[in-house]
Amino acid sequence: MTSDDLHRAAVEAWRRARYGRLRQDAGWLTLAGLEWLRPGVNRVGSDPGAEAVLPAGPPWAGTVTLTDGGIVADGSFTQAGTPADGLRLETDLLGEPTMLELGSLRFCAIQRGGRFALRIWDTDSALRREFEGIPHWPVDPAWRLSARLEATPGRTVRVPDVIGTLDDLGSPGDLLFEAGGTTHRLQALVGGDTGALWLVFGDATNGAETYDGGRFLYLDAPNADGTVEVDFNRAYNPPCVFSPYATCPLPWPENRLPVRIEAGERGWDRH
Repeated sequence: MTSDDLHRAAVEAWRRARYGRLRQDAGWLTLAGLEWLRPGVNRVGSDPGAEAVLPAGPPWAGTVTLTDGGIVADGSFTQAGTPADGLRLETDLLGEPTMLELGSLRFCAIQRGGRFALRIWDTDSALRREFEGIPHWPVDPAWRLSARLEATPGRTVRVPDVIGTLDDLGSPGDLLFEAGGTTHRLQALVGGDTGALWLVFGDATNGAETYDGGRFLYLDAPNADGTVEVDFNRAYNPPCVFSPYATCPLPWPENRLPVRIEAGERGWDRH
């Protein structure tokens, strides 16, 4: 096999793994609700009068109580098959959140901009059953670029999201790369504990061939000399493409490229 064949096979394997993650019980294809919690007792159930309305299940399933001391669930929920009455819920702020179960539903507490919400999934999602993949450009080795990280130790950048929150996130530096005969730069975000980088970027295809809220791309940790591979063939849609209940970050002005990145995932429509 040629190097291009190997590259194409690697991208296709990555895409299959991505589809598998999307189809998980708590994947973006099963996301079914986002209910913001009020201080005090929040009644949870499918009744429209509940403070946290579920898309299915009993009219009144229990309560989730939010205080300065944390979040506690009471009712008919389970956690890993065990009754969760009086269970303190860990949010997604510092790691894996506490996942609750109720029939086909799964839900957990999340924190965004100082506010708390229940994120809800329905494992009986028709969207998951009907999902057949995401349109994308053919794999093109020309969009597998070499970049250089211009480090900015201790920097944070203000990142907007679709729910109107602004978060100050760590940015290890600017990635510099050439495309269309011009040098471009993107402000990278921390992509994990191993030095990986995360790009939230827009380009001139947004709003037409691709989602108007931009795309994402994860990169391996840079080499010792600061070089890193940027393979736009792995650029992918944010969760907001699949569900109105996601809280996706959006590209900020410095991360909107004036060129067309004709690689990676295109826009998606379930119809």
